[in-house]
Amino acid sequence: MWQTLIPVLGNLMDRLFPDPKLAADAKLEVMRMAQAGDLAQLNADLQLATGQIEVNKVEAASQSLFVSGWRPAVGWVCGAAFAFKFIGGPAAFVLSQWFGHPITLPVFDFAEMNTILLGMLGLGGLRTVEKVKGVG
Repeated sequence: MWQTLIPVLGNLMDRLFPDPKLAADAKLEVMRMAQAGDLAQLNADLQLATGQIEVNKVEAASQSLFVSGWRPAVGWVCGAAFAFKFIGGPAAFVLSQWFGHPITLPVFDFAEMNTILLGMLGLGGLRTVEKVKGVG
């Protein structure tokens, strides 16, 4: 948001402050405010991610399969759906056509599942980086 407002505010400062030094000081203050807001948002995001990591550690350490096993279960379901959508389904369609018994495969919105699968793969990738660096 600030990136679009800064030029507008800069022009406004030039009109409000005829003295170039005062206008420059006002622009600098706007830039400082923008940077402080960005840093505050970055810090909030970092705190949220750190809290989620702690929750993940507690869940993974649980002896209950219902607590520690939900992520792998979602991963297997997404992986199976992905495999069926792009490998199993097309292969079954081609084979059924070839044997003279055409089938109609169900159509489902892959975008919703794709978001979950890619998110899990991204988190898995970050976990790999943690393991390689010896952090976790």
